[in-house]
Amino acid sequence: MTTPPPPHRPVPKPTQRVVVTSPRTRAPRARRPYSGTREINEQSELGAVYMRSLIKAQRRLGLSVCLVACGALGLLPLLFAIEPELGRFRVLGLGLPWFLLCVATCPMLLLAGWFYVRQAERSEREFAELVERP
Repeated sequence: MTTPPPPHRPVPKPTQRVVVTSPRTRAPRARRPYSGTREINEQSELGAVYMRSLIKAQRRLGLSVCLVACGALGLLPLLFAIEPELGRFRVLGLGLPWFLLCVATCPMLLLAGWFYVRQAERSEREFAELVERP
């Protein structure tokens, strides 16, 4: 007697393992418990240090721009006192001292103001980056 062949069973496929090692990149980052803005709002000692540093930087910038602008204007009379021959030159029908005091000072003051605003905004951006850094 012959035995019937065993029923045909499908061969199981080998299982494949998948390892997930990627970090959660889309999850929001945890914020540090005390940010610089919170320190400033709560008027803590660290917040006061932050604000003093910003005020000190802005004061230094303002004084330096004022010193350069006033120094340039203040040196004009000294220059004409030392070299009186410069006072005899004419520019657009005006004497050189009057031309420099009346016409040339406006662009110089506008340039000083533009420079001050640009540097003050840069200083504030750097301060904001420092305070809001995670």
